[in-house]
Amino acid sequence: MTSIPLSVLDQSPVRQGGTAADAINETLALAKCCEEWGYYRYWVAEHHATGGLAGCSPEVLLSRLGAETKSIRIGSGGVMLPHYSPYKVAENFKLLSTMYPGRVDLGVGRAPGSNPFINSVLAYGSQIGAEYFPQMVGDLDALLRDVDPLTPGMEKARAYPRVDIPPALWMLGSSNDSAKLAASMGLPYCFAYFINSNIGSDIFATYRDNFIGSDVAEKPYSCLCPFVICANTDAEAERLYKSRELWYLRLLTQNESGGFPSVEEAENYQYSENDRALLQANPRHIVKGSAQRVKDELLEMAEKFAVDELMIVSITYDFDSRCRSYELLAEAWAS
Repeated sequence: MTSIPLSVLDQSPVRQGGTAADAINETLALAKCCEEWGYYRYWVAEHHATGGLAGCSPEVLLSRLGAETKSIRIGSGGVMLPHYSPYKVAENFKLLSTMYPGRVDLGVGRAPGSNPFINSVLAYGSQIGAEYFPQMVGDLDALLRDVDPLTPGMEKARAYPRVDIPPALWMLGSSNDSAKLAASMGLPYCFAYFINSNIGSDIFATYRDNFIGSDVAEKPYSCLCPFVICANTDAEAERLYKSRELWYLRLLTQNESGGFPSVEEAENYQYSENDRALLQANPRHIVKGSAQRVKDELLEMAEKFAVDELMIVSITYDFDSRCRSYELLAEAWAS
């Protein structure tokens, strides 16, 4: 068996012709399958005001995921902390840890998860912005561990319910800044390679070299999250990817990308020269192909970046192909 753990990030994609309810039910079904196939964690994402991704509230979805599964770790990938009160986030995830002790991860990020207008709607007049993110993470960490928060005036604050095993706090990111922040705060670090693949291996070296041990983590622990499509053949994986490529183009060119198009629609779409240029100017590294090819590339990636764990995000138009992608990779990983 491959020694490096393999985990899942699920964005709860909505396909054209489908509904958000379909997407959430598929997330629940996929989580149970991934637990059976041996995946280590199952994280769900936070996105706002988009018809293509149904997961807008990780903590709500996690409450159901925990009940649908038995042992796999569940978590947020992640909570966009600048939108919220660290105290309320601590309460939500302590409650989840009360329900599912020893299984809950709390990944937090600085990114908005939407557009500037929706960000202002989420803030509802609050002047606390992303520039306060490090302070908010520090306060959240303290509230999870029942110690004094950093912010003056909050020293006596304690979040309930009290738990014997607090949620595992993670730093999420897609830049050198997040790597440095994770190192300075002594947190495990997960890099969104599916968002930003234009990085060098030095980003994780920076994280490891600058890591300061903490009550959360005594030593650095890193995870890389690429986009993956696995199929019976390389050609089939390339075909399945066409749906995601067209969706990504629409994301770049429209305010609302909508649901994921079918492979047939993507195959019939007439890409203009400007479309191709736009895609080339905004590259995303995609790992796609047969199970062995995907496994080999992932292992090379893990060695290049010297990460401790890989977390996979896969989206295809039809749910059966997405399930099969995860199943094929799990089988290859176990061989």
